[in-house]
Amino acid sequence: MDLSMLNPQQRLAAQTLEGPVLILAGAGSGKTRALTYRAANLIDSGVAPWHILCLTFTNKAAREMKERITALVGDQAEDAWISTFHSSCARILRRDIEKLGYARSFAIYDDTDQMSVLKELLKHLNIDEKYLPPREISARISDAKNKLQSPDEWFQKSARDYRSQQIHDVFVAYEKRLKELNALDFDDLLVRTLELFAQHPPVLESYRERFRYVMVDEYQDTNYAQYMLVRLLTAESGNLCVVGDDDQSIYAWRGADIRNILDFEKDYPNATVIKLEQNYRSAANILDAANQVIAHNEGRKDKKLWTEAEAGEPISVFCADNERGEAGWLVSRIKQYHSAGVPYNQIAVLYRTNAQSRVIEEMLVSAADPKIPYRIFGGLRFYERREIRDIVSYLRVLENPSDDMALTRIINVPKRSIGDSTVQELARHAREEGMPLYSALAMPPESLSSRPRKCVGDFLNLMNELLVLKETMGLTDFVEELLRRTGLKAQYEKEDTDEATARVENIMEFVGAVHEFEQQHPGASLADYLENISLVSDIDALSEDGGYVSLMTLHSAKGLEFDTVFITGMEEGLFPSGRSVQDEEKLEEERRLCYVGITRARRKLLLSRAHQRTLYNTPNYNPASRFLDELPKRLIKDESAVRDRAFRDMPAPVRPSRAPVSRSLVRPGDPLSIPGVQKGFSASPARALSGTAKPQFRAGDRVMHRKFGEGTVVGLSGEGMAARIRIDFIALGEKEFALSIAPIIKLEEES
Repeated sequence: MDLSMLNPQQRLAAQTLEGPVLILAGAGSGKTRALTYRAANLIDSGVAPWHILCLTFTNKAAREMKERITALVGDQAEDAWISTFHSSCARILRRDIEKLGYARSFAIYDDTDQMSVLKELLKHLNIDEKYLPPREISARISDAKNKLQSPDEWFQKSARDYRSQQIHDVFVAYEKRLKELNALDFDDLLVRTLELFAQHPPVLESYRERFRYVMVDEYQDTNYAQYMLVRLLTAESGNLCVVGDDDQSIYAWRGADIRNILDFEKDYPNATVIKLEQNYRSAANILDAANQVIAHNEGRKDKKLWTEAEAGEPISVFCADNERGEAGWLVSRIKQYHSAGVPYNQIAVLYRTNAQSRVIEEMLVSAADPKIPYRIFGGLRFYERREIRDIVSYLRVLENPSDDMALTRIINVPKRSIGDSTVQELARHAREEGMPLYSALAMPPESLSSRPRKCVGDFLNLMNELLVLKETMGLTDFVEELLRRTGLKAQYEKEDTDEATARVENIMEFVGAVHEFEQQHPGASLADYLENISLVSDIDALSEDGGYVSLMTLHSAKGLEFDTVFITGMEEGLFPSGRSVQDEEKLEEERRLCYVGITRARRKLLLSRAHQRTLYNTPNYNPASRFLDELPKRLIKDESAVRDRAFRDMPAPVRPSRAPVSRSLVRPGDPLSIPGVQKGFSASPARALSGTAKPQFRAGDRVMHRKFGEGTVVGLSGEGMAARIRIDFIALGEKEFALSIAPIIKLEEES
């Protein structure tokens, strides 16, 4: 095996083949290369490929690993097990699950199947979904299974109140029902494999004999069930090699336990620890920033990234007046970098919460030509999220009752006992009578029984009441009243899950968007607003020939890298989140999330915040994130300071003085005595203006406006105090100002 392509630490990892091994691999340090060379070296050293088990978290990572190993040792790599945890467990269970009372043909239920079973059980147990939402039960069951807790064990560790008792009862019924259906959910793949090993030692022994060498990628992301699986498999051989980075452990909210990697040496006292600290991705300044931030965490292994690359550009930090100013600055920088040759697909915009994407999306769509193509990852576009589409569908029906598609979507949202069969019968009746579905609500078919007839009538009354309110209330007030009367927000407020909380936050962000639109367009109608958001949502026509800018949460960005990275919303209460600042463990995870975001960047890193931000329809005045304070000034280029200094040094505009002038001071021949000149004002403001240092502008000049950001001068007209200037702003299009008082500065042309 030729290991000359590896650096000394990577080579050591590839050559250390026996015993427990912990490879601490910093961001961009070539961990995949080290892992694949180690697997290939095992085979090259005489280990049979079928004795090797490589576990990872995504099918993509497993495929990449297998391809690399095959490239090194040939087709014999096909005999090694290289797959995700869940795929490996499914393979084990297909062979021996009959020992647990299931048939080998068991089904694997996804999230939708799981919801269907839970809803069926809630109905059977006479439990109201509004009181105990299936999504909350699913989250509780998943958390319990990840911790290997039975329903009774989960209940003993719960609040043990009435609600917990009901969750326990559903949990018990759910397990029984899945077995009746010969089905496993996703978490069961791990749990049943461990159950199989515990109850049937010969099965465990056979896999211990087969998998003499086990390797685990992204070990910092393992939960307790995964931790126990690899411990059981390697208890006799001791040949466990794990690769990970405790500084990138950011998934505690979905069960990952950072203690698995931090306590590895306690679990395996004879472990060999190898650190991969040389980074091949980022410029030195970016790595320096990452090191400075993460050093504030106490619960971490000691390591420090370094690189042979040049220092690169300083880290840009910008503070806008508000979130629109932040988005406008972001758009201007994207255009600037793309013009300089950076492909769109090498630019990423990262944020802490999905709700932050709304203003950024709107700015990208409304930016002057050329348009910026973009895609959102790790979440839907703001106006395509389920909870937002539900609200918009209500508004569409209220504006156009003939919109059958929107009506079908919301007739039973939130749940109001109008089932699919009822909707289908109403639709059939509407088709036969040649009328819209909405009309069929008022004239339902005789075939409809009394209960669904009453539910349909109640819904129609609700919609008719909203139709009246629409004509009498302001837009924002009406949307808030719609949310209250329909229960669209309340349905999520009852759930105690992170997903439900995110949906409530998105709903409040929608209300904020309506309020903002109403302020910008006084007297606007519901039809005006619906037209506006339909344009914001419609980006299908944008060309992808040159790639697209990626928008995603910081969590979604893990494992990716880009030439240029923006991290927005660097404010206390947002990032780090308000929920984390009082909990040291959560705060350290937020700092690790910041570290992950920083280390996504190869060449340029830009961090932004806003003095004032309206989020979830609530104005906030958050101070700068502590993570910004943890960056040394030597690494920072403060773009907002440059802007503010330029505006501060700008001469004050000369305005006509409105101070009263004593008549006794007026002499014949003074300007104030000239006919037609109003007394109490200074004379000839145009002449006074000519003596100031106001710069001379011309078409094509790049300028900065304190509120609207960067733009280009497209025209000038008039003279003196009547002079006007037209500017095409990157984010907001053309606007015209009085030149004498406009808060604009001329930007120097960049070389």
